Amino acid sequence: MTVDIDKTTGPADTPPAGPEAIRAIPVRHYGRYVSAVVAIALFVAIVYAFAQGNINWGAVPDYFFDDRIITGVWKTLLLTVLSMVIGIVGGVLLAVMRLSKNPVTSTIAWFYIWFFRGTPVLVQLVVWFNLGLVFTYINLGPIYKDYWSSFMTPLLTALLGLGLNEAAYMAEICRAGLLSVDEGQTEASHALGMSHAKTLRRIVIPQAMRVIVPPTGNEVINMLKTTSLVSVVQFAELFRYAQDIGQTSGAPVEMYFLAAAWYLILTSVLSVGQYYIERYYARGSSRTLAATPFQKIKANMLSLGSWRR
Repeated sequence: MTVDIDKTTGPADTPPAGPEAIRAIPVRHYGRYVSAVVAIALFVAIVYAFAQGNINWGAVPDYFFDDRIITGVWKTLLLTVLSMVIGIVGGVLLAVMRLSKNPVTSTIAWFYIWFFRGTPVLVQLVVWFNLGLVFTYINLGPIYKDYWSSFMTPLLTALLGLGLNEAAYMAEICRAGLLSVDEGQTEASHALGMSHAKTLRRIVIPQAMRVIVPPTGNEVINMLKTTSLVSVVQFAELFRYAQDIGQTSGAPVEMYFLAAAWYLILTSVLSVGQYYIERYYARGSSRTLAATPFQKIKANMLSLGSWRR
């Protein structure tokens, strides 16, 4: 017996249907659009308000590179560097004292940090400046002796007020960095016969820098802005020179804008330097380093060129 099979129809002659293409519909974030419009509207409103105000904008470029302003910029940078050197050196010393097993040195470091972090910088500056009302002379025996008013100059007052206060904050930053290094590193170096000081210098501190550098960069930028407080102790820096020019030129508000512009420029430069320093110390902890600003610009230009083609 034979069975006739219709070969014109059957599953073998029709290819299997593939999966239907998925049509992806992007989610619309209406809240982002509304917030962007509100932010742009506020920005335009602020710009318009300042444009309509009684401000002599021409005075800003006229005095932007004035000799007194440039002198104030250099003095601000000098004060920032010297104060940070005092703060970093003192912070490292206080951090080591705080971590010491000696209860006396540990307590002294704790009290120092507690006191200077608990009092405003402005108060500390004014106290240092007016100690001449308490002490007539400074007498260090055969080393140095002079009137306190002659000894405590505005520059020294500014350095003591800013540097000693910064040391308290740097002590906590350094302590956090030192504690981030595994104790096995110290134990291994001691087993190899290295002294405690050499272990800190060669093993612990280089590894702790990865944790210490980012907040230290923030402290440098903050110190640059905090230098504006030293005008109360008669030290002439950028803000003080801008104030003096504003009083003599009849454009005090415009000179404040000028000082703010210089602070923005200086902090921007320091921020770029901080980025590269952080990138340098991240080499041992990150497999791929973050792209530099120039590398990002180059990549965007290349991607734009390939899109045009």
